[in-house]
Amino acid sequence: MAYLNKVFLIGNLTRDPELRVTPKGTSICQFGLAVNRQFKDESGATRDETTFVDIEAWGKQGELVSKYLTKGSPAMVEGRLKFDQWDDKTSGQKRSKIKVVLENIQFLSSRGGAGGSAAAPSDESDMPSSGSKPSFKDQPDEDVPF
Repeated sequence: MAYLNKVFLIGNLTRDPELRVTPKGTSICQFGLAVNRQFKDESGATRDETTFVDIEAWGKQGELVSKYLTKGSPAMVEGRLKFDQWDDKTSGQKRSKIKVVLENIQFLSSRGGAGGSAAAPSDESDMPSSGSKPSFKDQPDEDVPF
């Protein structure tokens, strides 16, 4: 039996990322993502539905998220679902939550543009490889053989 636990989400950050560091020095960044869905109801009216998802990013990717993204920034998140369970200390009840553990992220706002990101990277080497795309305008003008 094969198993697959993969999630792709495109949305906007609901809050500024919160970066923490474990006692062993590993970075953990937590943020929320709002994902919108538009559909038509029985009467034919267009409706919007928003799903709020908690995201957890570890290590260097978590540091990059906290450095370059802010509330409202658009991003594409690739990750896996994780089910957390704990006992609520105040009520003593069992609590649970499903969140996404980030495996890859793509920043969707353009540099210095109106994409919701307040801080643009100052150095290309700091950007994650998944967030930068080659530009065709940087290529020399050539005749394409096809």
